[in-house]
Amino acid sequence: MKMWGCSLVGVGVIGLLCGGLCMSSQRKSLFGLLLGMEVLTLSVYIIILGNYSFLGGISNFGLVFLGFGVCEAALGLSVLVFIVRMSGSDYVLSLSLGHF
Repeated sequence: MKMWGCSLVGVGVIGLLCGGLCMSSQRKSLFGLLLGMEVLTLSVYIIILGNYSFLGGISNFGLVFLGFGVCEAALGLSVLVFIVRMSGSDYVLSLSLGHF
């Protein structure tokens, strides 16, 4: 059982690295940044699941954490739709604060 938790932590760490790399390489597109944030959120959840897999009471915390992740994704998507409707593209460099 302990080996299963360690492998999940390893997968989570690889996911964190991939999500960070995705966020740093997708500086132009807001959609790419949002996808990178979702990868980071899921990676943190996998790390938490791997660390506390041998405990029985983590299920409630996991559901709350995933609920916050879903709310973050919904807010990010609504902001993305608003920005695309106002400016016509999701490029970060084309946005200006005076436009809104």
